[in-house]
Amino acid sequence: MYSPWQITAKYLRYFLSSSNGKGHGTHSPFIFHFISKVLNDSRHYPEYDTVENLRSRLLNDKTMLAIDDLGAGSVLSKTNQRMTGDIARTSAKSRKLGQLLFRIVKEYQPQTIIELGTSLGITTSYLSLAKQDAQVITMEGAPDVAAVAVKNFRETGIKNIDVREGNFDTLLKGILDQLSSVGFAFIDGNHRQEPTERYFRELLPKMNNDSILVFDDIHWSREMEAAWETIKAHPQVRCSIDLFFTGLVFFREEFREKQHFSIRF
Repeated sequence: MYSPWQITAKYLRYFLSSSNGKGHGTHSPFIFHFISKVLNDSRHYPEYDTVENLRSRLLNDKTMLAIDDLGAGSVLSKTNQRMTGDIARTSAKSRKLGQLLFRIVKEYQPQTIIELGTSLGITTSYLSLAKQDAQVITMEGAPDVAAVAVKNFRETGIKNIDVREGNFDTLLKGILDQLSSVGFAFIDGNHRQEPTERYFRELLPKMNNDSILVFDDIHWSREMEAAWETIKAHPQVRCSIDLFFTGLVFFREEFREKQHFSIRF
């Protein structure tokens, strides 16, 4: 993984070369709509409060949890015991990203949502509340952490989430075999090139014109950057958006020529 100063240098280059996120000069109607109506939607949705109240409770939770790290490892902790509040502080996705994922799901209304990396369920809650009749399947490798997430969903009244415990390498294929299609997938786990590219290949047969894939931490390491380049180059990918910390992939046939955008967010 890159050091903090390497990430900072990369972000500076990205900031200087990316578009300003206002949609000006964007020729694709789809991308213009995404930027203006989803990316830059500043409205406050009441569901935000539900999830952020949950985050606040978790930040103050001193319960110790066993962590089975099946991916590239934690940046800030090498122990297999971590406090719930520390996980909420360092591993849970930011409010900004969670709310963007909420808006994407709310706008495009996918019926089937997959998440690789439940953690404490903060991001999962955003995904679920954006479309409460969707089928949301989320995977978590650490049983203690998954149990906390299930408890959080129950306490917040969320009922459309199916939590699967185990290694993504063995879980994902079996889950996909039971689905006809996937409308939205958030891949946030095992930050290595080979598994990330494999998850992408396994998801591909379930993609349709309206499907959206979101990959987290695409500039986290040289491996993740290589995986992102491989994913962008795949013939089925018609459009991609680099938000630096997150990458979005679209399969829409209206993009007759492959397009890639770097947009400040």
